[in-house]
Amino acid sequence: MSIKNQIMLITYADCMGKNLKELSEILGTYFEGTIGGIHILPFFPSSADRGFAPMTYKKVDPQFGNWDDIKKLSESYYLMFDFMINHISKHSEYFRDFAARKENSPYRDLFLRCKNFWHDGEPSQKDIDLIYKRKPRAPFVDVHFADGTTEQVWCTFDEEQIDLDVRTETTKDFIKENLVNLASHGAAIIRLDAFAYAVKKRGTNCFFVEPEIYNLMDYCKDVLHEQNADILPEIHEHYTMQLKLAEKGYRVYDFALPMLLLNAVYSGNGKNLVNWLKICPRKQFTTLDTHDGIGIVDVKDLMSQEDIDRTVDAMFTKGANVKRIYNTAAYNNLDIYQINCTYYSALGNNDDAYLLSRAVQFFAPGIPQVYYVGLLAGKNDIELLEKTKTGRNINRHYYTKEEIAEEVKRPVLHKLYTLMKFRNTCPAFNGSVHIEDTGKDNLIYITWENGDTKASLHADLHTCLFDIFHTENGVEIKLDLGI
Repeated sequence: MSIKNQIMLITYADCMGKNLKELSEILGTYFEGTIGGIHILPFFPSSADRGFAPMTYKKVDPQFGNWDDIKKLSESYYLMFDFMINHISKHSEYFRDFAARKENSPYRDLFLRCKNFWHDGEPSQKDIDLIYKRKPRAPFVDVHFADGTTEQVWCTFDEEQIDLDVRTETTKDFIKENLVNLASHGAAIIRLDAFAYAVKKRGTNCFFVEPEIYNLMDYCKDVLHEQNADILPEIHEHYTMQLKLAEKGYRVYDFALPMLLLNAVYSGNGKNLVNWLKICPRKQFTTLDTHDGIGIVDVKDLMSQEDIDRTVDAMFTKGANVKRIYNTAAYNNLDIYQINCTYYSALGNNDDAYLLSRAVQFFAPGIPQVYYVGLLAGKNDIELLEKTKTGRNINRHYYTKEEIAEEVKRPVLHKLYTLMKFRNTCPAFNGSVHIEDTGKDNLIYITWENGDTKASLHADLHTCLFDIFHTENGVEIKLDLGI
C-alpha cells in the first residue's frame, strides 16, 4: 500500500498486545479511522537495543509472529520498516563468519576495518577527537578472530552493533538485497536508521559527510524505485541538515517540533514555533514522541540557548515524574542530547495542554506520526524504568489488551481520536498551508486550503484552549470534539 497523507502510528510489535496478531486485533477494535499507517519498529531477530541490532532482515522474530502477520497489516495500513544502514548485529551470520574466517570470509568487506581506513592502520588522537560522537568513547571495538589475531573495526553505538562499510560493493549488494526484500514484504517506506553516521571519510567528523551522503541516498532511492517504495533518512542534528535533504526532494523528519511545542506551551509564547512552521520542509513526517527521548540537539539555533535551557529545566519542574537522574549513567543513558519522558508527562499529564499540542502537530506541515504511548496519552512508566534501570524505558510501556480497553475510555482520548479522524479525512490537508501572523505571541493560527475546502486552527497558548473550523458544502462548521 502506498503512502497516504494520514496519521502514522509508531509502535513496537509487542507493546500494544503481545505480538503482531494482537496488535492487528487491537487496532481494528479500538482505533478504526485514527491511523492510516504504521511504523513497526524493528521486528527482526536482534541481539540488543530493542531491535536495533538486527541479526537478519529475512525473518520476523518468532516471538512477534511471521511475515503473514505483516502482510495482513499491510492490507489495511501503509507500513514503514527500519533498515539499519549504519550497522548489523555482532551475532549476525555475516559478522560471525568474518570473525571465524577473516580474509577467507565473503563478508570481509562488509565491515569498516580500521586497517583499511586509516593511512597508518589506526587513527591518531586528533582523528578520534574530530569524529562526531554521542557516546564518551572512540567508535571502535576489537575483533578477536579464530586464528588468534585481533583487529579494530568501527562500532559507533553499542558493541553489539558493528558498523558497515558503505563504500564497498559487498555492502552495496547487501543494502540492495535487503531493501528489495523489505519492500517485497509490504514496506511503503523504509526508514534508514542512523543514516548520518553511515558515511565515514578521513579528515571529516564522519557525520553527514557531503556530498557522499547524498550519493548513498540516491543509491537507496534508485534500488527502491521499481519496488514503489520510498526512503526516510533518520537524522537527529541541526535543522539545516533536514532542509538540505528536503531541497533535494527527500522526505525528512521534523524532530524540532517536540521541543518547540514544549517551549511554546511552557512559556505561552509561540514565536519560535511559528517561525519554524513558516520555514520547515513540507514533505516531512512530524513527531512529538518516538521510541527514543525528546530531542534537544534538533532545535539549536531555532531557539536561543537560554530558551533551550529553560525548556529543559521546565521538563523537570513542570513535567510529571521526570527526574534528571533518569538521563544519566545511573539509568544506562549517556546520550546528553535527549530527555527521557513521555510527551504527556512532559506536559504535566495535563489533558488540555496535550490536546493543544496534538492539534498543532496535526495542522503542522507534513504527515503526523503518533507514538503508541502518545496514542494512549501515556504517563511515565516509573515501574519499568526502575525495574530495568534503562532511561528510555520510561516511555516504552507494555500495554495489554485489557489495559487498552480501559485506557480508551478516558475523555482525553475520545477527543484525541476525534481530532485524528478529522485530520485523516478532511480534504483541506491535501492542499496548501498558511501560518498566519496574529500579532500576539500566545496565539497560533494555521489554515489549510484545498479548492473550496478549508480547515483552520485557532490556538491560545496561555489557556491551552483551541478551536477548529472547517468548511463543509460552503458552510463553516466548528469541530465538536465531544465529551
